[in-house]
Amino acid sequence: METHRIKNVIIVLLLTGCLLAIINPPTPSLSTKVIFDDEASIRISEQSDGGKLNQQLIIRISHEDNGPLTSNFSRVQDLFSIENDLISGDNRNLSYDSKTTFINRLETPFSSWSDALESRNRDLKNASSWNDVLQPTLEDGWCGKNSTSQEQSALETTLLLLPKQASLGVACPSFSGSSATQPPQANEILWLVWLDSEEGTITDWSELSVWCEKASQNTDYDFEPAGVNMLFKKAEKIAEDDLKKILIPSVLLLFIFLFIGLRSIKSSILTLGGVGLVLVAEVGLLSSLGHNFSVIDGIAIPIIMGVAVDGAFWYTHSSKDKQHIRKILLIAMFTTVAAVSIALFSQIKAQRSLALVMIIGIILDWLMTRYVLEDIYLQNKTVNQTKQRSINQKQTLSPIAWFWPASLTALLFIALTAPAGVEVLDIQQFLPEDETSLDELQDLTDNYMIASGTIVWIVIDANGDDPQALQEILAFQQQVSQHPSIISYDTGLIQTKLVMGVPNFDVTENTTLNTAIGTADQSILMNDFRLIEDDLTKGVAIAAFIDGKDADGALDFKTDVEELIEMNDLSGIVGGDLPIGAELAKSFEESRILQILLAGFAVFITSYFITGSYQKALRIAIGTIAVGIAVDGLASYFGGRKVSTAPAVLLGMGFAADYLSHASFSEKRDLSDDYARWGAALTSLSIFALVIFSRFPPAQDTGQLLSLSILLSALLATFASFLPSKSGKTFHLNLESE
Repeated sequence: METHRIKNVIIVLLLTGCLLAIINPPTPSLSTKVIFDDEASIRISEQSDGGKLNQQLIIRISHEDNGPLTSNFSRVQDLFSIENDLISGDNRNLSYDSKTTFINRLETPFSSWSDALESRNRDLKNASSWNDVLQPTLEDGWCGKNSTSQEQSALETTLLLLPKQASLGVACPSFSGSSATQPPQANEILWLVWLDSEEGTITDWSELSVWCEKASQNTDYDFEPAGVNMLFKKAEKIAEDDLKKILIPSVLLLFIFLFIGLRSIKSSILTLGGVGLVLVAEVGLLSSLGHNFSVIDGIAIPIIMGVAVDGAFWYTHSSKDKQHIRKILLIAMFTTVAAVSIALFSQIKAQRSLALVMIIGIILDWLMTRYVLEDIYLQNKTVNQTKQRSINQKQTLSPIAWFWPASLTALLFIALTAPAGVEVLDIQQFLPEDETSLDELQDLTDNYMIASGTIVWIVIDANGDDPQALQEILAFQQQVSQHPSIISYDTGLIQTKLVMGVPNFDVTENTTLNTAIGTADQSILMNDFRLIEDDLTKGVAIAAFIDGKDADGALDFKTDVEELIEMNDLSGIVGGDLPIGAELAKSFEESRILQILLAGFAVFITSYFITGSYQKALRIAIGTIAVGIAVDGLASYFGGRKVSTAPAVLLGMGFAADYLSHASFSEKRDLSDDYARWGAALTSLSIFALVIFSRFPPAQDTGQLLSLSILLSALLATFASFLPSKSGKTFHLNLESE
C-alpha cells in the first residue's frame, strides 16, 4: 500500500507540473544576463533611469545607392523625419508596432548634432542646408577646450556612431582632413535603440528586425539590425529550431533502441511516455518556482531522455533480483547527482541553471522508474527469462586484472597531453562557425569604434549631495582615463579619452554629484549616470571604452581599476561583458581540475554512504575522476575547452559514476548485467550522437562529449566488473515497501 501511495503522489505531482507548463509556458532566452552575473551592470539597470544596458541594440543605416549620407542635407532631413515617425507612430509605414516591446530610448548622430548646434543658437532641423548652421564658422568645432557639454556629447556620438574612416568635419576640425566648415562625412551611420517591455524583461529583440525590414521597404534607405544582442537572438533561434528538429528523431530513435533492447512495445511506449511526462512536468514545476529558463537549458532534454532508459534495461535484463536492482539504481542516481551538483556552485549562471535542470530531471527519472514503471519492467523480465534462461545463466569469468589499470592509464594520458587553456566566453561560442552574422559582426567591429571597443562599467558608491564626493570621483575618473588600455581619439593636437561619466563642466567647490549630472546633457550611453535608490543618489556609473579584442587586457584593466578604487579609499565594483567573460574563463581554467576532484570526492562520499564499502566507493570515485579528466582533455582536442563544456564534463562523470556503481555493487559478474549496461549505454549514445548534428555549438559540444563519456564509462565499468570484490559492510536503506 505504501508503494501505491507514493506512486499516486508522484503521478499527481507530475501531472500538476504538466498542467503548470501548459498554463504558464516558459519563454527561454539567451543573453549575457542568463549566462553570467555582472553585479555592476545589474546595479546600473536597477538604479539608473538611463536604460537597461542589456537591451541596447544597433541599427546600421545607409542609402540604397551607398552614396553620401551625412553630408547630403536632404538625406539628413529624411532621417530626422524617420526618427520622428519611429517614435511617434504617426506614419504606419514607419512606426514601431509591437505588442510585446516599446522603444524606451533612441540615440542618433543627427539628434546629437542638432543639440550641439542648438547650444550655439543654430537650428539644424529647420535649416535648408548645412551652410545655414555651419556659418559663421565654429573654429574649434565641437572638440575645442571651450566646447559646450552638448558639443562634447556630439563629439562622442560622432566617434562612436560614424565609421572610423569618416571625416569628422566640424566635430573635430583639428583632425587631418577635417574642416569646421564641413559636416561630418560618412556613407553610413549607426542608431542606438533601447527596447523595454511592460514586464521589464525583453524576450523578443527580433521585433526590431521586423521594423528594420518594414522601414527598408518603405524608404530609400537600408536599415540593418546589428550588434551582439541581435546575434544572441539569432543564436537563441538556432537553438530553438535545432531542438524542434532533433526532438522527433530523438523520440523515434529512442523508441527503436528501446524496442530492440526490451523486446516489448508496451515497455518502450511507457518508457517514452514517462520521459515526456518528466520533461514537461519539470518545466512546469521550475517555472512556477520562478526559474528563468535559457535556451542552454534545452541541452538537458536529451540528457534526461538518455538517463531515463537505465532502469528499463536493468529491470528487464539483469540477473539481479528486484531489491538488488533498486539499490543499484539508487546508488547510480545519487552518484550521478553528486557529480553534477558541483556545477551548482559554479560562478557561471548558465552552468548553475543547466545543472539544476539536469539534477531535477535525473531525480524525477528515478522516481518514475522506481515507483511507476517498475512493475511493467518486471513483468517483461519474467517473459524474457523464461524464453532465454540459457542465455541469462550466471557465468564465472576469470578476472583480467590489467584491463582496469590500463584503461585508467590511457585516460590519464589523454588528460596530460591535452592542450591547456579555456576560451573566453563570448557570442562566438553560441553561433556556428559558418554563420554569416559573425562576418557581419566582424565588419561592424572593423569599421566602428563602438563595436571594436568594449565597455567596462565602473560603479562607485557616493553621496549625491556631498561636494567632496564629487571631487573624489572626478579625480578617480581622471586617473582611469590615463590607463593605457583606454581607447583614445588622437587628432595630433587633441587627445579624446573615451571615458564617460561625471561631466566636469562648471564644477566648483560647492558643486555636488546631483547638480553636476542633473544639469548636464545626457550621454550617448545613459540619460543619467547617477545611481538612485529611494530617491537618493547612492553612487555613479562610469563607462570606459577599451579594446574589445584583448581579453587579457580587459581582465588586467579590471584588476587595475579595482586597485585604483582601493587606493582612493572608494568603494565600488567593476563589470562589463568582456572583463567578466575573461575573468570567468580564467577562473574556470584555474578551478576545472579542482572541480573534477570535488565531483569525484562527492561521488566517493555518496558511494560509501550507500554501499558501506571503502573499496567499492574508491573504485567508483577513481573511475569517475579518470573519465572526468579525460573528457576535459578531449574537449580541448575537439574545438577548444570552453565554459560551456564544463557541464558536459561533470555529466560525463555522472554517467561514469552511474555505470561504475552498477559494476561495483555486484559480488559476481554476469553476462546479463553486461547486456543491461551496454543496452542502456548504446540507447543513450544514440540520442547524444544525434545531438552532435545540432548547429547550436553548446549542444553540439555536449552531444560530442557525452557520446565519448558514455563509451568510456561503459568500457571502464565493464573492465571494473572483472575485478575481484571484497565484501564490506553494507548500508541498508529501507527499500522494502510491500
